[in-house]
Amino acid sequence: MTLTRAAGSRFPRAGATATPADWGVVPGPVVAAGGLAFLLGRAGLHGRPYGVPLLVLGYVTLGGAALLVRERHATGAQGAPLGWGVVLGIGVAAVLAAGVVAGPVPDRRVGVLAGGIAVVAAVAEEALFRRLLYDRLLRFGVVAAVGGTAVVFALVHLPAYGVAAMPVDLGAALLLSWQRYASGRWTVPAVTHAVANLLAVT
Repeated sequence: MTLTRAAGSRFPRAGATATPADWGVVPGPVVAAGGLAFLLGRAGLHGRPYGVPLLVLGYVTLGGAALLVRERHATGAQGAPLGWGVVLGIGVAAVLAAGVVAGPVPDRRVGVLAGGIAVVAAVAEEALFRRLLYDRLLRFGVVAAVGGTAVVFALVHLPAYGVAAMPVDLGAALLLSWQRYASGRWTVPAVTHAVANLLAVT
């Protein structure tokens, strides 16, 4: 027998499929707190034995848990002011332009592993910030959701990049949060974030 939660009820009804989120197996606050703690402490894994596998495991766990939390205010493309393609194009163009403005960088090619971690990190962070946290803050309005997720994103990156990088982190986070609002999809900022991360490690 399959089960699902009846409307307005904490308990499932017979005849439909239940998901972990329906049963409350992955509560949003627990995932958010655990995810933020991991992101704040990840800098301590650098140079440690098994640091890279633990980092990858942390990102995969964070992303998977954030995706299992059910969205409360999911808008989708129908509630977005712009099409996802336009918003994605603007984001990627902004990332590329920022790279040009920053000027040439030393050769930092470090292989496929670094590129893979960069993509996994981007998707996991966007699942947390632009899916889970954005969705929870949306109850207070779009400005709170966009601004709140951007500020928390910038603060979480302080231990890794320092105060000097905070304006850049905040600017990037505002772009990503705007993409979430304008496209109605968390996957659009995830792609932009992945492109930015790949540019940073290649």
